[in-house]
Amino acid sequence: MNDTLFQKVYNPDVLSCLSNLSNDEVFTPPEVVNQMLDLLPQELFRNPDTTFLDPACKTGVFLREIAKRLIKGLEPQFPDLQERVDHIFHKQLFGIAITELTSLLSRRGLYCSKFPNGELSVSHFDTAEGNIRYKRTQHTWKDGKCVFCGANKEQYARGDALETYAYEFIHAENLEKLFDMKFDVIIGNPPYQLSDGGNGASAKPIYNLFVEQAKKLKPRFLSMIIPSRWFAGGKGLDDFRASMLDDNHLTKLVDYANAKECFSGISLSGGVCYFLWEKDANRMCEVTNIKDGVRNTITRSLKQYPILVRYNDAISIIEKVLSQNEHILSKIVSGVSPFGIETKVRGVPNKDNYHGICLHASVGQSYLAPEEVPKGKEWLDKYKVIVSQTSAEHAGEPSKDGRFRVVSGSLKAIGPNEVCTHSYLTVGPFEDMKTTENCCEYFKTKFVRFLILQAITSIHLTRGVFMFVPTQDFSKPWTDEELYTKYNLTQEEIDFIESMIKPMDLNDGDDNG
Repeated sequence: MNDTLFQKVYNPDVLSCLSNLSNDEVFTPPEVVNQMLDLLPQELFRNPDTTFLDPACKTGVFLREIAKRLIKGLEPQFPDLQERVDHIFHKQLFGIAITELTSLLSRRGLYCSKFPNGELSVSHFDTAEGNIRYKRTQHTWKDGKCVFCGANKEQYARGDALETYAYEFIHAENLEKLFDMKFDVIIGNPPYQLSDGGNGASAKPIYNLFVEQAKKLKPRFLSMIIPSRWFAGGKGLDDFRASMLDDNHLTKLVDYANAKECFSGISLSGGVCYFLWEKDANRMCEVTNIKDGVRNTITRSLKQYPILVRYNDAISIIEKVLSQNEHILSKIVSGVSPFGIETKVRGVPNKDNYHGICLHASVGQSYLAPEEVPKGKEWLDKYKVIVSQTSAEHAGEPSKDGRFRVVSGSLKAIGPNEVCTHSYLTVGPFEDMKTTENCCEYFKTKFVRFLILQAITSIHLTRGVFMFVPTQDFSKPWTDEELYTKYNLTQEEIDFIESMIKPMDLNDGDDNG
């Protein structure tokens, strides 16, 4: 093969301009792929026996960028370019496409031809799929759900004309027989979720299944780019989070709090991360935060807390707070829907002798009869704080100035015979309005909202996100200055909090970006 011709034909950057199929099938930019490849020992790309698998091919970008490194790294062993390319494509690079369309894209991206047995392919194969396979796979249904991925039968039991989204890699009972070989490196960007048939846009994460399945193959190295929501668990992720935090083979973790810094134009609630898992390693993890293009890296244990604290600079602050051994606010925060009243419920507009319970909803106040409050009646004669269970930021992304407000402006102190819809959590109960108002003001401090931020990886606030927030003596109001002093924060730690959290009274509008 002519070297000049190869450089002209083998141009991988064209596919970086493609739009994503959906937020669940995000195409990985070549520069991000190369950052992930940089985590690997570079001698892998100088070894003609190293094997690579992308189990979730979309455009073939991972295999393509690996090929470029191998083509350069194996030149001493294979001076002839065509011989080198043939060896790499036939013996070292393997992929499993997630759909028929992405199989064609991946082959076009890697082999320069949708059909590697054709004359335009830069390396000739005897079959039309080469080493990038696609097999239409069916779900295995039991009680209306797929036993492998949890897909809802009503949505995904489809005819031959539609994709089943039964991804072969996580539906194979004999996974090791797909290629009948061992892989040194498994790397990729798996699909993120499938609709589970719940209310609204309810969906079940599946990226964790790709990670767990890849580990079963026992590669020397595993690297995947996935949503960061697993840091704090979430639907179907608690066991996965626990296993990841307890895994000393997880040696490097790179995290983007704002996914747009990694995937331009894509909003992923809770951000996105990629990691390196090494079979032969047993050590603490090198954690890198990327915010506004600035990298902050420290080596630390991932199992220090029940969740993974995202920001390295927050660790010392949390340690100082928890060292006081105070009661934690999550002990007095309700679960979801404290009064069992759905968000859509509306009472009568005016209070009367029958409708004496004030209902707080996102659209304002109305009034209910006592029997219209299904649960939480023990709170009815108490004072409490209500806080929206939806955070102030869209998809966990900061505002244009890089700061968060975290808690929405719907925060409110309410009294006896006042309740709220499913849209709110309650904090308390308290015995009088003054104590309740002081607690409400406590929520507005940057100190509290910073600690809440450390446990958030989605748009929703739950009882768990208050795990680092200490309870105070609410007979008095608290200021940030008092709290900074109480917990002996350094000026550097104070500056970090101030750089992350905006004032509650800042009317920023819808400026997330």
